[in-house]
Amino acid sequence: MMEHGRPRSPVLGPGTAIDALLTGLIDYAGLYPPASLDMRRAVGNYLAYRSGRHANLLGRFIVDIGRIDELRAAAGNDLAHLKLSLIVPHNADGARLPALLEEGMPIESLEMKTPDAHTPDFLLEKIPAHLETYIECPMDLMDGELFAPLAGSRARVKLRMGGVVPEAFPSPEAVARALDALEHHKLSFKATAGLHHPIRSCHRLTYAADSPTGIMHGFVNLLAAAALIHFGGSATEAVQILEEPDAGAWTLSQDVLSWRSRRWTSDQLSEARKRFVSFGSCSFEEPIRDLEAMGWL
Repeated sequence: MMEHGRPRSPVLGPGTAIDALLTGLIDYAGLYPPASLDMRRAVGNYLAYRSGRHANLLGRFIVDIGRIDELRAAAGNDLAHLKLSLIVPHNADGARLPALLEEGMPIESLEMKTPDAHTPDFLLEKIPAHLETYIECPMDLMDGELFAPLAGSRARVKLRMGGVVPEAFPSPEAVARALDALEHHKLSFKATAGLHHPIRSCHRLTYAADSPTGIMHGFVNLLAAAALIHFGGSATEAVQILEEPDAGAWTLSQDVLSWRSRRWTSDQLSEARKRFVSFGSCSFEEPIRDLEAMGWL
């Protein structure tokens, strides 16, 4: 339906498809490229988004453990209003994490990059059960064998979906293989990098005037591909979803997200979001603008 020349937004509210699709989906990574904001501005943006019109889409504030003191100084009395996802080097001394938790630092999740899928011992020994822990390892190694060590732990997986150069973006086939392996081992995941836009499309990869351009994965494509595999679809069809560039192939009603002949109800989207928890983006506003242009917000 159209109103004043624009598609009418689906009805928002608990239990609706748009709510299941988007609530808490975007972790704010304004400190990281290509935005690379200073701490004070990034914190200020996050706090503004938390009180803004689309606060329900906002997830966590992503920060390196080595910048915690800087974060504390920038946030001041507003520190308690942050929800943190802490990036921890895989070879870091784990002693500082329990101290930060004991002093009340609002940490909800951890993110760690490793050369393989083995969780460092200090994570298993010292991380409280309520903290989500995401392990990033090379996309080209992601298969059932790689994920096997994680399947029996509390760890989750972090998928790197792009970067600031075209070669940083994994192929749809590689992503579909990873999603298939994640589903096989019942592992939840988050994504990072290169997901500023809901639908697969070509964009500048940085904010520089001479930025290279490239095809960027869409976060709606990714969620739909994960939902497809979760409910028994094949990796081959997931590739087709990941490759879909036509915004007109997607529709969102109060109760259903559709891609061509495929449909997912709000309950199914909620279930799929238990697998695909969130994605990190250095921009919160770009995804919002695209969703508004599509008439979804």
